[in-house]
Amino acid sequence: MAIEYLGLSNINGPLVVLEGVQDAFFDEIVEFVVDGRTRKLGRIVEVDEDKALIQVFEGTENMSLGNTHTKLTGHPMEVKVSADMLGRTFNGIGQPIDGLGPIRSNDKRDVNGLPLNPVRREYPRNYIRTGISAIDGLTTLIRGQKLPIFSGNGLPHDQLAAQIVKQASLGDNSDEEFAIVFGAMGVKHDVAEFFRKTFEESGVSDHVCMFLNLANDPVVERLITPKVALTVAEYLAFECNMHILVILTDMTSFAEAMREVSSSRGEIPSRKGYPGYLYSELATIYERAGIVEGANGSVTQLPILTMPNDDITHPIPDLTGYITEGQIVLERNLHGQSIYPPISILPSLSRLMKDGIGKGYTREDHQALANQLFSSYAKVGEARNLASVIGEDELSKIDKQYLKFGEEFEKRYIGQGPAENRTIQETLDLGWELLRLLPREELDRIDTKLIEQYYPREAD
Repeated sequence: MAIEYLGLSNINGPLVVLEGVQDAFFDEIVEFVVDGRTRKLGRIVEVDEDKALIQVFEGTENMSLGNTHTKLTGHPMEVKVSADMLGRTFNGIGQPIDGLGPIRSNDKRDVNGLPLNPVRREYPRNYIRTGISAIDGLTTLIRGQKLPIFSGNGLPHDQLAAQIVKQASLGDNSDEEFAIVFGAMGVKHDVAEFFRKTFEESGVSDHVCMFLNLANDPVVERLITPKVALTVAEYLAFECNMHILVILTDMTSFAEAMREVSSSRGEIPSRKGYPGYLYSELATIYERAGIVEGANGSVTQLPILTMPNDDITHPIPDLTGYITEGQIVLERNLHGQSIYPPISILPSLSRLMKDGIGKGYTREDHQALANQLFSSYAKVGEARNLASVIGEDELSKIDKQYLKFGEEFEKRYIGQGPAENRTIQETLDLGWELLRLLPREELDRIDTKLIEQYYPREAD
């Protein structure tokens, strides 16, 4: 028989203290009944002898020291999982908010997941097509990879995330099952409505499972949202053999929620007030991407984070960069020129790209073409710097050609419409078309045989 505790010892923000508890353990879920009516959930975050410190997911509003009944459940946070969750919308702790009733399933999973044996991990191969040339061509997203998007306040990362959800696929010739788990933390009501409306109108809702933690929802709920989303993703990938793309936005909201709760607990802060365990918490989330031996599915992560003051050395992007396999960086300067998506090519990279493209995956010229486009665009920056000193009229003929290439590259290759879905063949062909603006002898990163095959005849 479960013991029910009457009253609380202390309330501090989203945290409550319960004394006289027996057999409580860390991360155990607690059920509260407030005034005999309202039910809330909490999680034990610290145990000291007979005292338990509990985070309340729904916040401590209306709770007092005398009107609350508490019951320990004896298990960690669990969420019901089912393939029927696709096409549904849930709140930050996995409760349906779309009016379609509860999930009918007896299968529950611990939201913390199980440690993945490194020996059972398979190396990520093959790619996920987003339909966006700057990503597919130059920073290709590989199945099982974790590739964050570094953005800033006011940049169109929400629009980019929605476009990826609408367009993402396993390629034109794949017959494998593909779905998306979308987790939003601390988003405003208009942004949540934008995502909901965009997915419905584009007809992709049936293969999207969405978790929404709104800006006015309790802060503590944000700490559990990515874990709930990833638990569902792991079930769909490793039990239902689907390839799952997980988009998490905004990881900065997650980190700030962690800082707020840490401050309430009186913990000693680390860099910029964040707790010292920020790195391990981020790693716990990001490392749940991958491919497992024996399962046909995969979990690929595309977390989005807004860099405070566009500072890439800020603790959140800095630590994220240590854990993940590359990054896609959005640039304010390109956004100011009305180029969408404003992806900054030079600081962006995908460390697993080389193993999921080329012959048998995309096309044999992909890697060499990407290397040449990177190299040529880097020379555009040198030509622009020189032009700012001596003037454009004084530049050599080749430098002027690089300026022209840079302008066209930004306008036509990086820039594309919010509803424009390019195939990988169109992306690669466009890259070769832009290289026509440069003399053939400048193509020093591409094998001669590939130049003979793909360099357009008209360029000669």
